[in-house]
Amino acid sequence: MTVDRAVAPAALGRAVLLGRGAATLTAAGTALRLAPDPRPLLPAAAVALAASAAGLAVLARNPYVVRHPVPVLLLDALLTLAVLALDPGIVFFCAAAGAAALAGVVAGLRALPIAAAYAALGYVSAAHVLAAAPANAEFVLTFPIACILAATAAAVATDALRRHVELSVSVVASAQHAAAADERARLARELHDSVAKTLRGVSFAALALPQSLRRHPGLAERLADTVSTGAAAAAREARDLLDGLRCDEPTRAFPAVLTDMCGSWQRATGIAVALDLASADPPVPVRYELCRILQEALRNTARHAAATTVTVTLSHAGPHLVLTVTDDGRGFPVPPSLVDLRTEHRYGILGMSERARLSGGALRVSSRPGGGTSVEAAIPA
Repeated sequence: MTVDRAVAPAALGRAVLLGRGAATLTAAGTALRLAPDPRPLLPAAAVALAASAAGLAVLARNPYVVRHPVPVLLLDALLTLAVLALDPGIVFFCAAAGAAALAGVVAGLRALPIAAAYAALGYVSAAHVLAAAPANAEFVLTFPIACILAATAAAVATDALRRHVELSVSVVASAQHAAAADERARLARELHDSVAKTLRGVSFAALALPQSLRRHPGLAERLADTVSTGAAAAAREARDLLDGLRCDEPTRAFPAVLTDMCGSWQRATGIAVALDLASADPPVPVRYELCRILQEALRNTARHAAATTVTVTLSHAGPHLVLTVTDDGRGFPVPPSLVDLRTEHRYGILGMSERARLSGGALRVSSRPGGGTSVEAAIPA
């Protein structure tokens, strides 16, 4: 991901032009109150304000004009000289300082000679001002130095802003790459744990089929049945995987997604679902795993529990987000270790446990015959 290097100069250029316009208005207003004859100030202030307004309009329409510093600075210099010709006084000082700052934004530290030229013109203007009001010598002679300071500060600020933008974009790009890598790893794990294993078994059976056709017709028939059954299982697992990938919508509120999942399951099974969902916005990987755990828990309830009511709760427990699915079904004796469920062919609970563990959390199953079942998944959010 690349960063357009015109972004920082265009943004600070607008800020400089706005500042120059505001300073010109302030200076003109002050001079109108103090000067014995304010009439020469008006055309000079009008030109300075028009220059700022024109620069803002150009940057708003085409920010990439800052890529061509020579014509920009030349035009701004002509307008600044026009202000000097109309009124070599405080309005020119504001215009020159703004022009030097704009040069620093557009050209960087290479604008220091330009700023020095504006400072020299400032001293020429200062001599004109002091001839009329010598009492203001310290105040007037300080102004020209502001041109060099403004150019330097603008160049440094532009470079700092550019580096900040580039760093921010780099951080976002790194986060996107990491998220994409996590997503690919998750999809690879899903495929490996389901479809790939089934297809591997189908492949072994298919490899043995040709020889069995010649030597053991009965075995060949069983192998053909294995291939057919395995292919159907692989298609079913692929369909389940796709359904799981579609079950979450990261752009929607997580409780709303869980509500829709439970509503769809209730309509399909006729089993009532009670919801108690806290507000939560977990990261996408956590959302996905919790959705799959809920999906599997509801599937197990529909297949085995003979329940009439299911309660789904989403709550916070410290740094963990806890999803609890409780039914009032027939229940079953839970072994001391969830791994022992493999001998009872309860692979759904094993899968949920593995999802919670791989996400840094844990799964707890509570059940007893005739007393319903509760599945609780706690995952760091």
